[in-house]
Amino acid sequence: MWGKIYDFLDTLWGYPMLILLVGGGLYYGIRTGFFQIRCLPLIFRKTFGEMFKKDKDAEKLEGTLSPFQALSTVLAGTVGAGNIAGVASAIAVGGPGALFWMWVTAIFGMMTKLAEVSLSIRYREKGADGEYYGGPMYYIRKGLGKKWAWLAAIFSVAMILLVLTDASFVQVNTAAEALNSSFHIPNYITGIVIAVVSLIVAISGTKRIGQFCSVVVPPMCLLYVLACVVVIIANIQNVGSAFAMVFKYAFTPMGAVGGFAGSAVMLTMTKGGARGIFSNEAGEGTAATVHATAKTDHPVHQGFYGVVEVFIDTIVICTLTGIALLSCGSELWSYVGEDGELLQGVALTFEAFRGTFGNVGVAVLGVCVFLFTYSSYLGFFVEFRTSLEYVFHEKVTKYLKWIFFAIPLVSAWLEVSVIWDMADMVVGFIFIPNMIAILALSPQVLEMLRDYTAKCRGEKQLKK
Repeated sequence: MWGKIYDFLDTLWGYPMLILLVGGGLYYGIRTGFFQIRCLPLIFRKTFGEMFKKDKDAEKLEGTLSPFQALSTVLAGTVGAGNIAGVASAIAVGGPGALFWMWVTAIFGMMTKLAEVSLSIRYREKGADGEYYGGPMYYIRKGLGKKWAWLAAIFSVAMILLVLTDASFVQVNTAAEALNSSFHIPNYITGIVIAVVSLIVAISGTKRIGQFCSVVVPPMCLLYVLACVVVIIANIQNVGSAFAMVFKYAFTPMGAVGGFAGSAVMLTMTKGGARGIFSNEAGEGTAATVHATAKTDHPVHQGFYGVVEVFIDTIVICTLTGIALLSCGSELWSYVGEDGELLQGVALTFEAFRGTFGNVGVAVLGVCVFLFTYSSYLGFFVEFRTSLEYVFHEKVTKYLKWIFFAIPLVSAWLEVSVIWDMADMVVGFIFIPNMIAILALSPQVLEMLRDYTAKCRGEKQLKK
């Protein structure tokens, strides 16, 4: 059975998907003069430069979360298993070149993320419960018209499956493996704790989730980044060769090394592309449902936070993880364990850190990984709730949404390879309808971008 699933994944993540992925981002890049690179200083100034700035008019803006809380909640959903276990799995299966294709998805994904976040703000709605709802299902129906409602419905169903697969399976499974590797805590204990604690936090609503993530996510990211930097410095003599392997094997087939069976260029591209999208969610539209709840003065202003999100997630954190693994040598990332299986996922990352920090450092990393994946799981609840509301409406959603907290009791036990195959398959289903929508609605996105950049130029002139 799994052989047929692998064949299906190869087809789903073949050239057509990669053309749509890179082509969509390239289209926006060409139409905007590669805005994501050319205007990166402006993007940083309007995000990092204003993130903690107190605005007396902020409370008057529509929305539930502050831009920083929205970014933290989304980063909680993106900076998780994809960055730690996903990068390791991509390299273990696709070789070092997979990291290059993760960079490609990030560079082009910055513009697709800006587009979907901006559209989610423009077409969002306020529910009877006072919460804001938005995302691809809303801008497909309202932006493309009712005749495209079927596409919005397909996206919503696919998103429910993706969130359950990613949050309740991938994140929880990675969290359980992390604590098991670090402290030998049984997987079922981790599953129960995650389900119960998340239920308590989520009952208080979206705002409480945003507050929790804004406190936990920033220091968590900083701690992990510093740990990766230390591993890289400890193996500084191998960093040059690590980068060389990334670029060489992005376009050249790699032979077998240790437990690594070798990889064709297509496998390297597909693994890198799949993990890249899975990690930063650019083109999926999932993060847009969280950004739709943000208080903002302009749709594109919040879209800038989407660009920053991709930058932090892939260009910074995924790169540090990948180079940390590769700089430790091929004997690590192609390592075959005592059971004869190729080491993958979070266990591979742990081995890299164990060699530098020893067991004490691994224990600290175990806590860090748990917080990564737990906050990621919690952040996905907003996306799950939005999808359910669109498909089943509020009366039914208030009952179905609690399914989200039951699945961790089972998912903590599944095998790592099965988990990631499920994730790859569902990502493909959700990516296609969203990319169709943001390409069809590109005139609105380009119009909003011109309007906001003109506003920024006006602000700069006033300051002079």
